[in-house]
Parts: sequence; C-alpha cells; structure tokens
Amino acid sequence: MAKYKLEYLWLDGYTPVANIRGKTKIVDFDSFPTLEQIPVWSFDGSSTQQAEGSSSDCTLKPVAVYQDSGRTGNSAIVMCEVCLTNGNPHPSNTRAGIPDDPGAWFGFEQEYFLYQDGRPLGWPETGFPDPQGKYYTGVGYENVGDIARTIVDEHLDLCLAADINHEGINAEVAKGQWEFQIFGKGSANAADQMWVARYLLLRCAEKYGVDVEWHCKPFTGDWNGSGMHCNFSTDKIREEGGEDYFKSLMEAFENNIDAHIAAYGPDNHMRLTGLHETQSIDKFSWGVADRGASVRVLQSFVDNGYKGYLEDRRPNSEGDPYAIAGRILQTVNEVG
Repeated sequence: MAKYKLEYLWLDGYTPVANIRGKTKIVDFDSFPTLEQIPVWSFDGSSTQQAEGSSSDCTLKPVAVYQDSGRTGNSAIVMCEVCLTNGNPHPSNTRAGIPDDPGAWFGFEQEYFLYQDGRPLGWPETGFPDPQGKYYTGVGYENVGDIARTIVDEHLDLCLAADINHEGINAEVAKGQWEFQIFGKGSANAADQMWVARYLLLRCAEKYGVDVEWHCKPFTGDWNGSGMHCNFSTDKIREEGGEDYFKSLMEAFENNIDAHIAAYGPDNHMRLTGLHETQSIDKFSWGVADRGASVRVLQSFVDNGYKGYLEDRRPNSEGDPYAIAGRILQTVNEVG
C-alpha cells in the first residue's frame, strides 16, 4: 500500500461565477486509484456559500480522476460534483443537469489574460501597449514575454501528464492574452477536463506571482474580449445532418437566444457588441466561415452535406462549461 494525495476539486456557490475549490485527502491505495475506489468526502458548505452554518455539511461525489504530476509523490486530482447529504445534487451543481448523450462531443476554446501587478503581462505601467495585430500567435519577448511562455508551456505539460485531452495553445489577439483548447466525448467529459485544466493553470501561475484573469472584457477600448468558443456535435449532427435539419437547429438556437446568453457567462454584453469578431448580444446569426456570427459554420460542414460540427462563438471566458454544454444539448434535443 502507498499513500496518495488526492486533491478534491469542486465548484462553490458564488454567483454569477463559481470558483474552483480544493482540499487534499490522504488515502492508501495499492496503485493509482480508479474512480470507483475514491471515497465520497465532505466539506463545510457554510464557507463556500452552499450551506448555512447550522447545517453546513455538503458532500463531494467524485466524477473524474486525473494524474497530478505537479506534486511530488503519489498524487491525483479528483473532480467532484457537490451533493446534499442525502446524495441529491446541490442546487449549485450545474453538472448534474446536463442531458445524458454519449454521442455528444464538445471542444472548448478557453481564452484568458495573465495579470501581474494589476495589468496584463507585458503592458506598460501606464497607458496601453501597441495596438493589437502582431500579438496573435506572436513570438518573441516584445510580443509575448518570457514569464507568459513559461507558464503556458508548464500548464500544457501538466495537462498532458494528467491525460487531459489538451489540443493546443496560442498567444491571442491582445497582448497578455492566451488560449488553450480542450476536447472530450460525452455530455460532461470536456467540461470536467476544462475545469481541471483551469485549476492547473491557476496553480501553475501561483508560483510566478501571476493571476489568471478570466473576465470576458477586463478593460475597455479597441481590444478583443475573451471568449470560450464551444464546438459541438452529436451523432445526428455528425452522421445524418442535412440542410433541413441544420436550419431547424439554427431556428431553435435563435428561439432560445435569451436562455443561451444566460448560460454563457456574465457581462457578455461588454464582449458581444458586434465588433471584434462577435455578433451583438441581442441578435442571432449563423454564417459560413463567419467569425462575426453567433454560430460559425465551417465550409467543410456544408460541403459534407451539412454534417460535422458547429461552433457557437457566444460563450465567454468566464462561462461554466457544464452550463454551456447543458444548454446546447437542451436546444439540440428540442429539434430531435
């Protein structure tokens, strides 16, 4: 038997944006534990806005386990759902409400800023850097700096060591802005991985005295905001498709515009202005290869008989991937 450090992660009850919480449990195992071997645990919900002090117990139900190469010794990360003591999902548990569809595939494109001393990395103490243009996929100290490159590369290595399906990184349009992409099959798989990847990025940045700014528009001006574009498909979208089905799907998305915006992250009105590769927050549109549309349709999707995957560009960088995946599947299921 060997002692394992299990870092239990969960989402707290803060609104409009939940925070990642974590605490470590030491458990003896013969080898790296399976999900079924990891025990349910509890925490003080009165300290996370999930319970009253007079009845403060909440439980952590493990839903996914990952290797943790960032810690010495035998270590694992355990993603959890928050439940009541009777085992039912807690009201803050957005994962539990996702429609179950094994054929659903999701790919999230997480944008964010790295901040130090109250401003994005590489920005002058006062004023602004040069206008955006050369920073996207930029190379060189002037464009990306050294600490940022170190952090994003370390984060990539941590994700790969955890068997997270990390698909890539790049510097983004604004200076100090970056992106990484996560893909997963199943209703909640990609969202589980995204929350763990966010945790790993926060933990990685800690040792450099750097914060991760998830807000979709942390400053005003002629700068791109941060999104979390959501690529999605189901068995029917990938394998059957068809123009009539696609147009019915887009009609359902348009009819549910308010519900989608409500699920796609706070302060999105600051980002979805119709500028900077966005559609206005109160409008819905789709377009082939159109990065200014609500839903971007790949040319290959059309060429393949309206089959493949679609990209909803409205979710923002602070959005809850559980809520986003759940809302998209609810709308898809309306069409049948």
